Amino acid sequence: MSRVIAVGDFSAPELDIYARLTENQLANRADPDNALFVAESPVVIERALDSGCVPVSFLMEEKHVEGKGRPLIERCGDVPVYAAPLDVLVQLTGFHLTRGMLCAMRRPKLPSVDQVCAGASRLAVLENVMNPTNIGAIFRSAAALGMDGVLLTAASSDPLYRRAIRVSMGTVFQVPWTYLPQDEDWTQLLHVLGFKTAAMALWEDSVTLSDPALNAEEKLAIVMGTEGDGLAASTIAHCDYTVRIPMAHGVDSLNVAAASAVAFYQLGTVNRRAE
Repeated sequence: MSRVIAVGDFSAPELDIYARLTENQLANRADPDNALFVAESPVVIERALDSGCVPVSFLMEEKHVEGKGRPLIERCGDVPVYAAPLDVLVQLTGFHLTRGMLCAMRRPKLPSVDQVCAGASRLAVLENVMNPTNIGAIFRSAAALGMDGVLLTAASSDPLYRRAIRVSMGTVFQVPWTYLPQDEDWTQLLHVLGFKTAAMALWEDSVTLSDPALNAEEKLAIVMGTEGDGLAASTIAHCDYTVRIPMAHGVDSLNVAAASAVAFYQLGTVNRRAE
């Protein structure tokens, strides 16, 4: 049975994980076995638990211990539950976005690229996408619109940053993902694994997103670039297709998260099954 521990002071050390440790301190890259992340809100915490993430502690408003937090607490054995009054918790930045509940969890070991690609027919590849909000939104679209996995370059933002998790509504725990190797040509790696690659870019030789050749590909990786600059020219040159989303009213491009939703809807497994 979990231990419920009352916390009445915002400076209490029990709150350090939630209130004072930075994302980099939580990630603890020097000691990955003790790396943590923080999940916010009952829905997100439930999805993390369902995926096998291991809880370390809870922090929640007092009323939730016997309320909406009870089913989650009961799943977690003797994990400590820190309960605090609302006036303490509102000192946490963005606390009202958490639905009154947070859970610190151990970072799971990431799968290999081969494992993410095994059995997949549609992948999202994110090259240097650095904004956690965009990362979270892309994962939510990937889950909803039938992408089988997400691969990220090392310079991309961490999908387990608190904001990315929150924006994704916990779908970062439902879609397999990992980082691409830094020391080799990852476009060639995807080709070896049987994927054709489609670079989303506004080049003169771009085909439109509705080109039937794209949906006809048995295994396709949709490659999207960083905010502002987009994909590197060398990446585009190594991809099998260069693809654009048709625009109107003189708009030159969409935000990468919005573009991902459009591309995933057109090319993801959900739309292919519907056809």
